[in-house]
Amino acid sequence: MAADYLDLKSLQAMIKEGLEDLFPEKFWVKAEIGQWSPRANGHCYLSLQQSDGKGVVAEMKAMIWKWNVLPLTAFFEEGTGSPLRSGITVLVKVEVNYNPIYGISLFIDDIDPSFTLGEQALERKRTMERLEKEGLTLLQKELCLPDIPYRLAVVSSRTAAGFEDFCKHLEGNACGYVFKVVLFEAAMQGADAPASVASAVSEAGAGDFDAILVLRGGGSALDLSCFDDYCLAAALARCPLPVLTAIGHEKDFHAADLVAHAYFKTPTALADWFISLYMAQDERITGLFSRVKAGFSRRLSIMESAVERIVDGMKWALSSRLSKEESRISVLEAGILGADPAKILSRGYVLVTGKDGRMLRSVSGAAPGDDITVRFADGRLIAEVKKISK
Repeated sequence: MAADYLDLKSLQAMIKEGLEDLFPEKFWVKAEIGQWSPRANGHCYLSLQQSDGKGVVAEMKAMIWKWNVLPLTAFFEEGTGSPLRSGITVLVKVEVNYNPIYGISLFIDDIDPSFTLGEQALERKRTMERLEKEGLTLLQKELCLPDIPYRLAVVSSRTAAGFEDFCKHLEGNACGYVFKVVLFEAAMQGADAPASVASAVSEAGAGDFDAILVLRGGGSALDLSCFDDYCLAAALARCPLPVLTAIGHEKDFHAADLVAHAYFKTPTALADWFISLYMAQDERITGLFSRVKAGFSRRLSIMESAVERIVDGMKWALSSRLSKEESRISVLEAGILGADPAKILSRGYVLVTGKDGRMLRSVSGAAPGDDITVRFADGRLIAEVKKISK
């Protein structure tokens, strides 16, 4: 048995004294907020973590005293536009504390909002460079979007204002165009958002849709930081269907926008774009109809002109034929009239018929004793042949 030893309390006292000597003043620490647990007593308990891309490599308990919770959280939200929460990288001023029961912890005394915003911007830059280096920014650009996208899969939150604005604008279009919109719900901010959005996009990508829309209305830079996540952006890039993004405000641009088939400033702007596609097709169809109608009218006019020429030719030919026939008939009529026995008799000639009533053209047609009829213009005589002289 060792002659010299320390009891646990003495050891802890030495540890506490050593830590106080090592960290006599407060100092700034960069870490990511892990657990975030405000308590009913007013204090806020949390954990600070550090990761290396594979997992957590360091973690420590921390606390904000109740009299400092409201000032710190308000100051951070005013500077970043987003509340303190899990998953945010922060720069905090801490005091090292050692408790014999609870061990080492950090008391948070101050926070730098500008560091969080700068860290977020730096992380977004790294993510975008990685996506470009791996060629993921080109995959979606190679996909083809139908001329008239009708079946639309929307990845968003059901209660999100951006989704409601999109649907209202799309369904209320003045032209009455109809779209089929199917919602795939996902968390659109927070630590769970990247995995949630990626999962929803994967599910929609296996369906029968013309395009997948990722919609998120305005928010603070930290609220929208989930759309700069590498895994989320990579999932969008590798989706087999065209992915269109409309995230945040007009000034925002995220890694998700970089890899998308096309990105739009707001959900309403995306709705306007779909309506414009339909209007363009409407105008194209109307133009084609006008061209077909004009072509048909020209063809009909040509055919009418041809028919008119044919009719005019037939009229002329018929008129010419009628004129010739009229002339021929006139000649025939003149001949008939000229050969009319009554007209011949009126000129002093007579018509002699034999006993059989046939016209006698020669004296050989009668014999002495035959009765003959002599026709004059004003009557006829019945005579008997006495003698024939040739």
